[in-house]
Amino acid sequence: MNEDISAKLHDIKDIVKIPDNSIFIYYALVFFSLLIFFIIIIYILKYFKNKKVNQRKLYFDALKNINYKNAKKDAYLITKNLRLLIKSDREKILANELINDLDEFKYKKDVANINTECKNKLNTLLGIIDV
Repeated sequence: MNEDISAKLHDIKDIVKIPDNSIFIYYALVFFSLLIFFIIIIYILKYFKNKKVNQRKLYFDALKNINYKNAKKDAYLITKNLRLLIKSDREKILANELINDLDEFKYKKDVANINTECKNKLNTLLGIIDV
């Protein structure tokens, strides 16, 4: 009987090394997941950081909400905001015409109300400007 057991023991092969790369796969998964996490965080921060106030829209709203009660102050406000707002050549031409018309309201001590011609020019110009 001992012979049968010893014969069976000679049939057992030596322990074979199985390559185990699971630790490297684990570290690679952790690395890539952290990389993706940081990229997502960076994009979220950039999204909220770049939500700045559009200055052109503020100038446009200031021109749109003029009440025309104080002609001198309104003439200066229109001139300032138009110069900051205009971009194209057509807008520059129309704005310069309007600014030249408003000169009579700026440099005098007592001025009349802004006439309807200047108001209509301003409304036309605001209709042309894209914000």
